[in-house]
Amino acid sequence: MVVSMTGFGRSKKEHENFKVIVEMKSVNHRFCEITVRMPRQFLLFEDKLKKTVNQYIGRGRVDVFVTVEGEGYINRTLQVDWNLLSQYEQAVEKAKHSYKLDGSFSVEQLLNLPEVFTVNENEDGIEVLEQVLLEVTKEAAIELQNMRKIEGKALKADIVARLELIDLAVQYLIPLSADVVEKYRERLTKKMNDFLNGVYEVDEGRILTEVAIFADKADINEELTRLHSHIGQFYKIIEANESIGRKLDFLVQEMNREMNTIGSKANDVQISQKVVEMKSELEKIKEQVQNIE
Repeated sequence: MVVSMTGFGRSKKEHENFKVIVEMKSVNHRFCEITVRMPRQFLLFEDKLKKTVNQYIGRGRVDVFVTVEGEGYINRTLQVDWNLLSQYEQAVEKAKHSYKLDGSFSVEQLLNLPEVFTVNENEDGIEVLEQVLLEVTKEAAIELQNMRKIEGKALKADIVARLELIDLAVQYLIPLSADVVEKYRERLTKKMNDFLNGVYEVDEGRILTEVAIFADKADINEELTRLHSHIGQFYKIIEANESIGRKLDFLVQEMNREMNTIGSKANDVQISQKVVEMKSELEKIKEQVQNIE
């Protein structure tokens, strides 16, 4: 299956006291690289988020952005050290009596007494947050994957259309390659006759030898056969239900090698023109393959 490495996914969920938003985007990459950007207090969830995304994304660079609004998952309680407060009071009364001081504690002064009043945070709701966060991440990853599949269909249609053009060119070159040798023989005979000006009889055996040497050098049937085979493999691979980008990239390189060999061997204008056309289509396929998972 052709799946693009480019896409975007987003999901959000509102809990009773907080809201979680997860957004992710992906671009092409040689491997699977997942980067999570989230508040520092939630970094303990990073590995689980990456594993969740990795269940749906096989290849590409994925940037995940996590936003948590509200603090309902944190329970705060006020703790008063009454014993310490009593000691403060006794110390104040003793100081007033000993040094004949007037005055009393105000509420503001009481609240500022060190270690008398403390606020404890109990993250009992952190498990609930984790569950919600993983659910939202999964939904965003599914949306991202669906978008990648939709774009993959467009990539596949474009690639298939260009493959068909290359295959037609190969079919055109097969009978044309057989005429190259005969055309060379005719050109060679004509040049010999023109050069000798009919004074001497042309050595047919020597011409046949030269033609045989040329035929061996200019034979492109083997390259055309391999190129046709690569095209057939290409069609099979794009239907496979797995990550196929690297396999297709390898096939494109092999096809390009065969085309270069055909272009260097064939001593014919028509064949050279067809090779240029095929390489142009193959270059466009290569650009598309670079974005396939």
